[in-house]
Amino acid sequence: MSTTQTKPAMSLEKAQKARRKFLQSLGLTVTFAGIPLLGFIPVAAANRPPRLRPPGALNERDFLASCIKCGQCVQVCPVQAIKLADIVDGFGIGVPHIDARTQACDFSCDAVQCILACPTGALTYTAPDFHAPRAGASLAAAPILKAKANDPEPTLNLKERMGVARLARPESCLAIQGKGFKGQTRGPAFKGELRYLEVDRRKPIAVRNHPYDLELCDLCVRECPLMDAIELRPVKDAHGVERMTPTVLEPCIGCGVCEMVCPAKPAAIVIDPQAVWKA
Repeated sequence: MSTTQTKPAMSLEKAQKARRKFLQSLGLTVTFAGIPLLGFIPVAAANRPPRLRPPGALNERDFLASCIKCGQCVQVCPVQAIKLADIVDGFGIGVPHIDARTQACDFSCDAVQCILACPTGALTYTAPDFHAPRAGASLAAAPILKAKANDPEPTLNLKERMGVARLARPESCLAIQGKGFKGQTRGPAFKGELRYLEVDRRKPIAVRNHPYDLELCDLCVRECPLMDAIELRPVKDAHGVERMTPTVLEPCIGCGVCEMVCPAKPAAIVIDPQAVWKA
């Protein structure tokens, strides 16, 4: 006679408990294994347009390879224009960028402090020899900062542009319509800051605290921090009528101030990040 005994079947309650424990363990394993990989998941990044990088950024590929996501550039920006990208940027998670419509770079620091703070050369005054600038990215001359116009050295130590401004929606531009502007350009809730030379040469203030009363809107020209980067020019429309039109010039480096202060919704003038100059 066989002495082998049959092992009693596991109760339903115990089976469910064991299954829950297994699933919990599996979930924790996947979570902890996946966290280090989050920066490499190109979530919604495949079709994402280029980001506006801080001044002095290398070409995108070199910039992403050099940036260690330390956040030093974020900490020194006087207007808090630089932000670190979140998970929707996929491979670019944690990398610094600027959303010009929310807060542009107005060079309130005078010396491009973000470049001074960068420990790796991802942001640099002078790119290394192996770095080949994109055709049209190089500036013809050092940009002249309006706030430093009377200083012994009025230029910014920048060799390449961040992007280029573009009149994307001329039909909504107040200047082209021959209209003025009165009030707070972005409304009372807007948190952006800007350095107004007539208020304080060195300290930026809230845009909402500086209302305007303009017979003809020229905010994009008036508040551009650089000399000769944009101006209003008479341009004939399809009917032969001359209209004052914002015209972007070669000294534009794509700082984004024009986009930030534009009262049109959405902005009539925008920055094309990482774009190059085309005469």
